[in-house]
Amino acid sequence: MSISVTVKDLLDAGVHFGHQTKRWNPRSKPYIFDHRQGITIIDLGKTHAALEKACAFVEETVGNGGNLLFVGTKRQAKEIIREAATSTNMPYCVDRWLGGTLTNYGTVKRSIAKYKKYQAMETSGEMAKLPSKEEAAIKREMTRMQRNFNGIADMGDLPSAMFIVDINHEEIAVAEGNRCIIPTIGLADTNSDPSLLTYPIPGNDDAVKSIRIIVEAIVAAVQSGLSQRDSRRTARAQADYKAVTAAAAAAAGIDEEIDLSKVELPAGVAAVVEGETEGVAPKKKLVRVKKAPVKAE
Repeated sequence: MSISVTVKDLLDAGVHFGHQTKRWNPRSKPYIFDHRQGITIIDLGKTHAALEKACAFVEETVGNGGNLLFVGTKRQAKEIIREAATSTNMPYCVDRWLGGTLTNYGTVKRSIAKYKKYQAMETSGEMAKLPSKEEAAIKREMTRMQRNFNGIADMGDLPSAMFIVDINHEEIAVAEGNRCIIPTIGLADTNSDPSLLTYPIPGNDDAVKSIRIIVEAIVAAVQSGLSQRDSRRTARAQADYKAVTAAAAAAAGIDEEIDLSKVELPAGVAAVVEGETEGVAPKKKLVRVKKAPVKAE
């Protein structure tokens, strides 16, 4: 996909500023432009190309029904990641990466179910009926669970892909993603190893402006993917309706496509209502037409 962010935008946001030369990771060398006054300068041409590639992948993944897990627990990234994920209705982790979130997801899922059960008890007033000591213990556990599961409680299953800010800070999340063979996209500074990511985006992962411009590009890709998902769903629904209509018309001996509700089926043909198509206007009943043996009189 073509992104709206330009190389000049990246320059203005300070994406090109890497770490001190004494802290650089040799594996980031392909993305480095120069070393100046003890600071490593990132090649923004390569950053822009990597960002375009990552956004195209995100758009395709989300468009095909996948989801993207946003991860960023460092102070500069927390709120940016939270806003990005909530605006696109995607899962996120901004408080603390719980070890085993991906590699031990079965256990995590059971804990999330327990957390939701406690929430339901609190909402219904059932918790207030418990002895005060037991209620206090459950509320303490809920506070801990809120910190651990906030953002991933409704994830449902392992994510289709992950977007990570600062792969050194989130090294456990990166390792778990790789172990579960989940594609990883990340903002990688010059002190990081970009080879750990499926789609590395070389850039400053400490400055708020730099993080924000990269995250906004990813969010735009997610939104584009969601739009494609909706249009594909509508197209599938229309195609299904046309196919069923054609089959019903053929079975009824009619040469043209018409509203099934107006088809007068001949003897020996039964119509069964299947439901309604979604996204097709006006909504019409889907009908499955099947041959039925004619009873001898």
